[in-house]
Amino acid sequence: MSQNPDKPPSSKEKSSDLGDGREESSDNQDQSVRKKIRQSALGSHRDDTPKSSPPQPVSIEELMETAKGVTNMALAHEIVVNGDFQIKPAELPEHSLEKKVRDIVHKAFWDCLEAQLKEDPPTYDHAIKLLGEIKENLLSFLLPGHTRLRSQITEVLDLDLIKQEAENGALDIAKLVEFVIGMMGTLCAPARDEEIKKLKDINEIVPLFRAIFSVLDLMKMDMANFAVTSIRPKLMQQSAEYERKKFQEFLEKRPNSLDLVTRWLQEAADDLVKLRCKMLPPHCSSDDATGGASALCFTAVQNQAYLNLLKWDHVNRPFPETVLMDQTRFQEIQLELEQCLLTGTVLLVTFSAAGPALADMPGFAEKIKTIVKVLLTGIHLPSFNLKESLATTGEKVCAEVNTCLSQHGFTPLSAERETVLKGQIQAVANSDNTICKLIDSRIQKFLENYLASSHQKSLPAVPGGLGPIQKELEEIAVKYVRLVNYNKMVFSPYYDAVLGKILTKEEYQLAGKSEES
Repeated sequence: MSQNPDKPPSSKEKSSDLGDGREESSDNQDQSVRKKIRQSALGSHRDDTPKSSPPQPVSIEELMETAKGVTNMALAHEIVVNGDFQIKPAELPEHSLEKKVRDIVHKAFWDCLEAQLKEDPPTYDHAIKLLGEIKENLLSFLLPGHTRLRSQITEVLDLDLIKQEAENGALDIAKLVEFVIGMMGTLCAPARDEEIKKLKDINEIVPLFRAIFSVLDLMKMDMANFAVTSIRPKLMQQSAEYERKKFQEFLEKRPNSLDLVTRWLQEAADDLVKLRCKMLPPHCSSDDATGGASALCFTAVQNQAYLNLLKWDHVNRPFPETVLMDQTRFQEIQLELEQCLLTGTVLLVTFSAAGPALADMPGFAEKIKTIVKVLLTGIHLPSFNLKESLATTGEKVCAEVNTCLSQHGFTPLSAERETVLKGQIQAVANSDNTICKLIDSRIQKFLENYLASSHQKSLPAVPGGLGPIQKELEEIAVKYVRLVNYNKMVFSPYYDAVLGKILTKEEYQLAGKSEES
């Protein structure tokens, strides 16, 4: 059977692609790449505000080469960042033209094989070719130390001998297929034992050949995923240099590929300057503001920039180039935080309305979290009606509160207190809700502290009011910080180059304002 172009590339092909970065990860090349990064980042932003470069004509060859580099970089990144990454077989849409063509070609092939085997005497041309492909597949599963198995496969599936037997009418296909199934059972993963067992129950040759190739495809997938798991520890060590190298190659072909990054970091620097100016006492002079701007460090601006990604408008704003491969992950974290925010706010107003009796009641907070989670499912969809969902949440929460109070000998909520609690829960939908803003600011502060202490053994304490959602917040923070730290590891030279110019400009502008005043 010829190789299906729709199938994912084999583990060997992936390893060769990923190996490009490992072969050139010497110190000299790393310094060279960093030098190019600084030149690209500084040279493409000479004006105070980033501008998109005019489109430049590129050849098809350059475009394909760039696309291949980005694809390889994305693959290496996915393997490193996603611990659950697995290669899966390509599945064509049910009624697609491609699937119809493939099915027709496959049917024609198997029909031809069946017709040959039914001839008198049988013709084994196609069958021998299939045995040759099966032999190659079985040999590809062997490790260098599998000498005995290699000898067995080579001896039994000797194509020259098989052709002679076919010519003399002495070929026993059933016996060869039985050997193949036994060898597949020896080489396959335990998860495929059931498929191997089913092969033994197929009596007709053509359906059996089809089933053998189907199981061989699964075994190839298992082998490829095993290879991915094996190279992940080594890839972790080399992936930062590899991704940086590939991005630099992309940047050299598209010099304006840091425009969005520059805007993103500029906004983060502006946010920090405004925040520090607000924190200054009223009697402080503009010189103090200038000193605050000059005191901004690269790490603080980067951390603020990463925090801004959690408030990103994914519909109307393009994502910065250096975090584009992780946009889906950042978006998922953003949605999880939104649900945490609503859950934390509902719990806070519920505990406040019900009194301290329920605060320490085992399992109560988990029940409320389950209610909120179920009723807010699909909150990211445009058709989702938050006000209606919160109204239903208020009804369910009040019922749960009264049930728990009654079970533990406390007086249930009065009708008036129920109305107040329902109103407070429904008010969470308002963007200017005070309690919601308070919880949100504390969540942001917690994540900021988590970022700042990511390389320390002691983790930051959870701010007051976030105790009921501490577990969820810490799980989100771990994913978020892992993502941020890896992105810093890869792209920090680019950020340093861009921030060097941004912070110098900020200090210059504030100094000018100070002189004017």
